[in-house]
Amino acid sequence: MKHVSILIPKGHTSLVNIAGTHQILNQVNGFVNGSGGKPVFDVELVGLEHETKQDTGLFTVNPGRLINEVSETGMIIIPAIHGDQQKAIKRNKEFIPWIIQQYENGAELVSFCIGAYLLAATGLLKGKKCATHWAHAANFRTMFPDVDLVDDRIMTAEDGIYTSGGAYSYLNLILYLIEKYAGRQAAITASKTFMIDIDRDSQSPFIIFEGQKDHGDELISEAQQIIEDNYREKIEINELASKLALSRRTFERRFKKSTANTVYEYIQRVKVEAAKKMLENNRTNVSQVMYEVGYSDTKAFREVFKKITGITPVEYRKKFSVSVPV
Repeated sequence: MKHVSILIPKGHTSLVNIAGTHQILNQVNGFVNGSGGKPVFDVELVGLEHETKQDTGLFTVNPGRLINEVSETGMIIIPAIHGDQQKAIKRNKEFIPWIIQQYENGAELVSFCIGAYLLAATGLLKGKKCATHWAHAANFRTMFPDVDLVDDRIMTAEDGIYTSGGAYSYLNLILYLIEKYAGRQAAITASKTFMIDIDRDSQSPFIIFEGQKDHGDELISEAQQIIEDNYREKIEINELASKLALSRRTFERRFKKSTANTVYEYIQRVKVEAAKKMLENNRTNVSQVMYEVGYSDTKAFREVFKKITGITPVEYRKKFSVSVPV
């Protein structure tokens, strides 16, 4: 049986992550038991204090045990912790040596959404792929530049460390873990029971691209504004660099360092974000949207759109258009 320790951090924690995981894993035990098998997961809430009051004042969570009472566990699950992440890590720093020790002893580590910050603070994500909520990508990269953040992914799995993307994508990671330890049939049953879309692997369709703007490089901020103001036009990188009195090489290097995108990628993302808004808010056909954002080649537009969002323009409009009835 896999012992699972769901952490109860101090602060404002995602109770959905905690209660949802506890319920689903225990129900999987019921599925397996009902088909003549033995329970797969031994799920326990583990914290730093016996009464962990949420900062909201609405709820108190009572862990079954404290970390100093758990000498060995098979899996540690870190839920999302909301608010200032520097402060959240500081308040929960007592977890860090325990997590490291358990990992060295063979435990697997799982983070949901922005629980990735506390996991990254252990240093165990250095050089590894990690997913988190797309809205936190820029800040996460600033705090943990040695982690390979893949902000378009629903989940990652590497060396016994698992991470999930934003919000309810934690459910997809749970299904992945259920399949790994209880089998495909148990995962399918859980998917149907809790109505979780199985095998979804990207959060790209849900990303709202806003660009990283808090880097402090005024020239790059000016370049970003030029791109965003002129997305309907064909933007030449050489001309943009010249306007800023920079060599192309220096401009591209500074732009990538500041925004985590190449200039070309940024231009594409701005155009696609404008196209997404048009597809969401009116019935304009895809060809018209393509021309509006500066593309003239249907195939090229479709390929760029799908590369960034994971779906085609037509599929995007069907999924997110405000004019499509529920």
